[in-house]
Amino acid sequence: MYTADILKQELKAAAGEQMLDLRIDNVLLVNVFTNEIYPASIGIYNQKIVSVNSSRTREAREVIDAKGAYAVPGFIDGHIHIETTLLTPEALGEVIIPWGTTTLCIDAMEIANVAGIDGLLAMVKDSEKLPFRLYMEIPSRVPTAPGLETTGGVLGVEEVTQLLKLDASVSLGELDPSKVLGMKEEYLEKILASLGQRKICNGHAIGLETDDLNIYGAGHLSDDHESVYYEELLDRLRLGIMPLVREGSSERNVERLMKGVIEHHLPTENIMFCTDDKHVNDIYEEGHISFNIQKTIDLGMDPVEAIKIATINAAKHFRLEDKIGCIAPGRYADIVLLKDLHKIKPWMVIKDGRVVADENGARPCPQKAYPEKLLDTVHISPAFSAADFRLKAEGKRAKCRIISMIPDQIINDEIQEWMEVDHGEIHADVSRDILKLSVVERYGKNGRVSTALVKGFGLKSGALASSVSHDHHNIVVVGTNDEDMAVAVKELQRLHGGFASAKDGQVVDSLALPLGGLMSLLPASEVMERMNEMNAAVEKMGCPMKAPFMSLSFISLPTVPQLGLTDYGLIDVLGHKIIDLVTETE
Repeated sequence: MYTADILKQELKAAAGEQMLDLRIDNVLLVNVFTNEIYPASIGIYNQKIVSVNSSRTREAREVIDAKGAYAVPGFIDGHIHIETTLLTPEALGEVIIPWGTTTLCIDAMEIANVAGIDGLLAMVKDSEKLPFRLYMEIPSRVPTAPGLETTGGVLGVEEVTQLLKLDASVSLGELDPSKVLGMKEEYLEKILASLGQRKICNGHAIGLETDDLNIYGAGHLSDDHESVYYEELLDRLRLGIMPLVREGSSERNVERLMKGVIEHHLPTENIMFCTDDKHVNDIYEEGHISFNIQKTIDLGMDPVEAIKIATINAAKHFRLEDKIGCIAPGRYADIVLLKDLHKIKPWMVIKDGRVVADENGARPCPQKAYPEKLLDTVHISPAFSAADFRLKAEGKRAKCRIISMIPDQIINDEIQEWMEVDHGEIHADVSRDILKLSVVERYGKNGRVSTALVKGFGLKSGALASSVSHDHHNIVVVGTNDEDMAVAVKELQRLHGGFASAKDGQVVDSLALPLGGLMSLLPASEVMERMNEMNAAVEKMGCPMKAPFMSLSFISLPTVPQLGLTDYGLIDVLGHKIIDLVTETE
């Protein structure tokens, strides 16, 4: 509890009457309010900055000589589904902290879809012990597509209202267009609950043009991370819907969007960065929010402007500028030291006035214990078999809707192609890269299995399966034949969730993700090594994708145009309805 006595001690430290906990000398301070860079000394007490360039003599328990390094605020990820990193928050810190990210705004809708409010509370329990700051964007759509999918958990108005009252919550998590444009009362009540707490509402305005964006904005949706083209970003900004420029594993948007921002001299004070969904290997190898900043600098933006997008802009948007986003008195001492302002590779990272990473890497964070019920969430029907993947059809040929993947994006196209019918069944056609895609209900509720067709994976043999499948997180499997698909699915049952590949009736490789069927309990280094092995095995099966399991986890989304797939069937995303796979036979 923050009391008058604690505040008095902080003021004494600011006045030089109380010894500082830490003093950082010889920095070049990057001021995100004035765009200045100047020599400074930073005084820290009780996790907060209490002085910048004070003339008063101050003793400190610890002094860091920054040796002329640039001091910038800790980086903020404005929207992340933390589960997609495949790591628990404790393990994730080891990877993101060395890249300078000190704050995550997490929409943990994945664990909520699996385990409801209990899953969310387990994720944020003891978060103050983490080496980064964790704020919650309270999941608004659990389930995401009610009536069109089976999930393990449900968050109604009552649960969302309860969660919005938590100190750790900063917003209502992303709402897709169908909930707002359809004026569905449950979601309007959730919006009102967030506004009642003076918290913003996050958007997911994928595919919307001006007329619908007006309705969306009138519904108090404050931002959007789904812009793919500069024109989309501009349309949103013009209507006060603030863009979060995303760079994930399968959604690579920074280069195209920020190139447009730079070329058109667009003001940047209302633009932010996010990762949304990024696998741990990609974070480790290329960076986190630091990657977004670096790419933007490389495209030609002034480094200070790029750093502001990753810091003060996000802090202001989430109404946290009194706490984070700048290096100024009264704010938490979340500071990144850089030797070169044009090379966003931190020399030292400080959170709450404590060094959490340096040139030797991040300080370890002990793994906490999670409830046993979160480690047992995969329950496939005992009657499940390869026969569940059969696609029955009449005639000699059937014209089918096919989910056609778009490289480096989560959106897809609907195409229609003729498929041969063999003894009343449609099979995968590897020669045309048209494979079977299925969703298997995994919560032990109804045992449904639905199957469609997909183009773009490039598999020449075998199958891949994942219990990470946004947003319902049933098992999704793609394959060249039914038998290998069934083998991969049964392996995930054995593992209590994860990733698996199979070929010739045998498991090729697998990775257990037992926490909600979404996250590993292993250290980050082991997960990265295993993912490299998994991807290498998939490459040998013909798949050219850099992140095949990430692509697999998104391909069934029932809220991303044009087509989705749930255990209920093939989904027309914009029409929000189940549609037939076969459109014509002959």
